[in-house]
Amino acid sequence: MQVETTNLDGVLLIKPRVFSDDRGCFFESFQHKRYAAHGIEAEFIQDNLSYSAKGTLRGLHYQLAHPQGKLVTVLQGKVLDVAVDIRVGSNTFGQTFSCELSDDNHHQVYIPPGFAHGFCVLSDTACFHYKCTDYYYPNDEYGVAWNDPSLDIHWPIFDNFLVSEKDQQHLPLKDIPATNLPYMPNSS
Repeated sequence: MQVETTNLDGVLLIKPRVFSDDRGCFFESFQHKRYAAHGIEAEFIQDNLSYSAKGTLRGLHYQLAHPQGKLVTVLQGKVLDVAVDIRVGSNTFGQTFSCELSDDNHHQVYIPPGFAHGFCVLSDTACFHYKCTDYYYPNDEYGVAWNDPSLDIHWPIFDNFLVSEKDQQHLPLKDIPATNLPYMPNSS
């Protein structure tokens, strides 16, 4: 497997070794020792699966009291995956990383706790899988506006995005009080 650092400290692009033949393909989507050797020593305690239609945009989500690290991959289809550094005190605060994840490239992204995360479905449908380092807590849901112009996210162009009412209510990053954002470890 090949692991690449990104412009955001701690966010990693993972390219598993894929074995393909006439029957299809095989790859390890997670193996604790191998991932830990590349710095992903997180304990994953919850797996989530999202099945969405083309143009669906989910995010940009985070939990504050129970921050979640995520290892994300696409099992079927293609998405634009986005991570945003929202850690107060971080050198890359407000910066983003995005890439295409698909069932063709089999790439994964590891997003540590303290980042907002979202994705948009580019194919007719997509099955999106993510391993999480903490449980989902409905009372700890926060978000950043997916269309915040200061983030300069290059979302695909659709006539209409399919965005939940809740995700349409999120504020731009500059309007979120610092008390509602995570802090960079070792910063005050």
